[in-house]
Amino acid sequence: MKSYAGKKAVVTGGTHGMGLATVKALLDGGAEVLLTGRNERNLEAARRELGLGAHVVRSDAGSIADIDALRAIVKDRLGVIDLLFVNAGVASLERLDEVTEASYDVTFAVNTKGAFFTVQRLAPLIRDGGAVVVTTSIANEGGHPGMSVYAGSKAALRAFAQGFAAELLPRRIRVNAVSPGFIKTPTMGVAGASAEALAAFEQEGREITPMKRIGTPEEVARAALFLAFDATFTTGVELPVDGGLGQGITAPHA
Repeated sequence: MKSYAGKKAVVTGGTHGMGLATVKALLDGGAEVLLTGRNERNLEAARRELGLGAHVVRSDAGSIADIDALRAIVKDRLGVIDLLFVNAGVASLERLDEVTEASYDVTFAVNTKGAFFTVQRLAPLIRDGGAVVVTTSIANEGGHPGMSVYAGSKAALRAFAQGFAAELLPRRIRVNAVSPGFIKTPTMGVAGASAEALAAFEQEGREITPMKRIGTPEEVARAALFLAFDATFTTGVELPVDGGLGQGITAPHA
């Protein structure tokens, strides 16, 4: 088991899926972790599952006021941190003619604006030599019907990560992105989709992924933590965890 003894981390969007898997790995390794979420049911479930081992905080990643409040909470409870994992995000399957101004604004408020200001507000609390990891998406590569707004928001975050990496170099803070493909979570990363739509989305993922399966939250967590603690000569990169989907790999015919 990897040791994170003495480390302090903040994980946004940490109550379920990839974020929760990362929180568990950090806690198992001895780290002190503060995680955030917005959904009260998920927050309560995380509190029950993690017990006293983690600081569970309600925070809306799309609210600047909540981000400012989060900074104060982190400073009070953790002080200086070693890792900021900006994982909170939203996605919906909306085709071009279905997108509304409201749905567009929500996606960019959380995935792009919220991510930017989370890093800005919490960067002063990251120790020199620490790390930032952000969650982007394989949706950055190519095009997929119904994913245009989401893909755009994550492509912007990828660009932000490279800019952050440059700006934080004087403090030796590394900034990298983990880019998941199809990952097995309760919602498959898509909000508000019906059970039938999610099943179809998951099946499509299996079919088009060269490795012919979908990934697990734990696989993403291991990649994120590699970037955070092991990749000490790496900054400004985006690490795909997508079964080869974004690399143009073609599986051999049987």
